[in-house]
Amino acid sequence: MVPTLRKQFNENYRPEMYQGLLRAMERACGMPIKFRLSETPCFFPKSLLDRMSRNGAELIHQLVDSRDYHARSEESIPPQFKVPRESAHPMFIQVDFGLVRATEGQIKPKLVELQAFPSLYAYQALLAQTYIDEFKLNYGLNYLLGGLDQNSYQDLLRRAILGDHDPENVILMEIDPLDQKTLPDFILTEKMLGVPTVCITQIRKTGSRLFYEADGKRVPIQRIYNRAIVDELERKRVKLAFDFRDDLEVEWAGHPNWYFRISKYSIPFLRHETVPKTWFLDELTEIPADLENYTLKPLYSFAGLGVVIAPKKDDVLAVPVEKRSQYILQERLHFEPVIETPFGGTKAEVRIMYMWLDALRPVLTIVRMGRGLQMGVDHNRNLEWVGASAGLYLD
Repeated sequence: MVPTLRKQFNENYRPEMYQGLLRAMERACGMPIKFRLSETPCFFPKSLLDRMSRNGAELIHQLVDSRDYHARSEESIPPQFKVPRESAHPMFIQVDFGLVRATEGQIKPKLVELQAFPSLYAYQALLAQTYIDEFKLNYGLNYLLGGLDQNSYQDLLRRAILGDHDPENVILMEIDPLDQKTLPDFILTEKMLGVPTVCITQIRKTGSRLFYEADGKRVPIQRIYNRAIVDELERKRVKLAFDFRDDLEVEWAGHPNWYFRISKYSIPFLRHETVPKTWFLDELTEIPADLENYTLKPLYSFAGLGVVIAPKKDDVLAVPVEKRSQYILQERLHFEPVIETPFGGTKAEVRIMYMWLDALRPVLTIVRMGRGLQMGVDHNRNLEWVGASAGLYLD
């Protein structure tokens, strides 16, 4: 996207440099990375990142600032997962954009999806810096957004996750964390902030208080940085010692209700130039004749589970009537292969990561590179110069 930087990187690239990146990430995380890292970072014009940051903020505010949407989105929260004392706004939000070519020829961002749920806030900053260090890209490149530097970014993340509490009384809550591909982020969060990672099944409840066990003692939980996905809780039929509906003496670093309110559920309500045509499946009056130009998506699944690109009419009709409100049909985005690699043009999906404490603020990007139908690493296996990457720009 920045031709001079791309040409320089590609000409200087050596396979041993990539191996150095992998070793450096493994050393920092204390374990191998279980998802594929791309051989290259992505060099973006600052103006494009600023545009995506603004567009994402406009979308978020369009939802959060609307009383009508707040009332309507009550239906998005399953009764068994509705948590009391909801915050006025989400704390962690991700907005994913694909880069497409407009009819007039220029590259522009289009919304893929958005989610009020934490992403790799500790890991991704490390990955971006490691690209710079290992490939010796020390010529004014940056990766933090919103005017942040490394110190102010870590301070913002510390305030968001810890609040005013001792790290011992704050937990990162996940399902079987040792088996998650995102474990490196959990490890780095603990290194940075001292926050222990606790499996959701190991949490105990006494009265209205929650506890976990460490070194043979019960430790009170005063704040939860939630990374447990409801879809996974239900698929695995996880048994809990507490109920999300309980009025617990605990704070949430990112209130769980926003996971539902700002999600793929939100897209049909958005009115913005970046938003593709989208319908709830149960509100679709007629199945489009050109389904090859659409994507069928379940509302609450991660990593592309259940997504059908260019569905057949039978795929649409196969969704049970009682579940059609939990699916959307979305205009398919044809990503432009904007990253020049030794294997030809490669597509990029850019995630703008936000934190909202005093104000909504873009902080960082995650980039997924791919040449497959979907951008997730699972859909680009056995390919090179694809996978998880970082967005860099010149100040």
